[in-house]
Amino acid sequence: MSAIDPELIARINALAAKAKIEALTEEEVAERARLRQQYLKEFRAGFRTQVEDLRVFNTDGKEVTPAKVRRIQREKGLRDDE
Repeated sequence: MSAIDPELIARINALAAKAKIEALTEEEVAERARLRQQYLKEFRAGFRTQVEDLRVFNTDGKEVTPAKVRRIQREKGLRDDE
């Protein structure tokens, strides 16, 4: 999983701090919306990767990974069982 760009987070936080003190310009509001969408896109991609790499086991040690996740893992070459 790749980390979200620290500069992206820093700029979002800077705009949030500025918005608490004074009104943002139209350009800043548009930039904030664009940056938030980029952040969400990167977050979702990273989260999806984590879930797709996950294997779930019950208390007896039997694998109970959901079928959809197992299928995706096979498609990505992360699993070779059938």
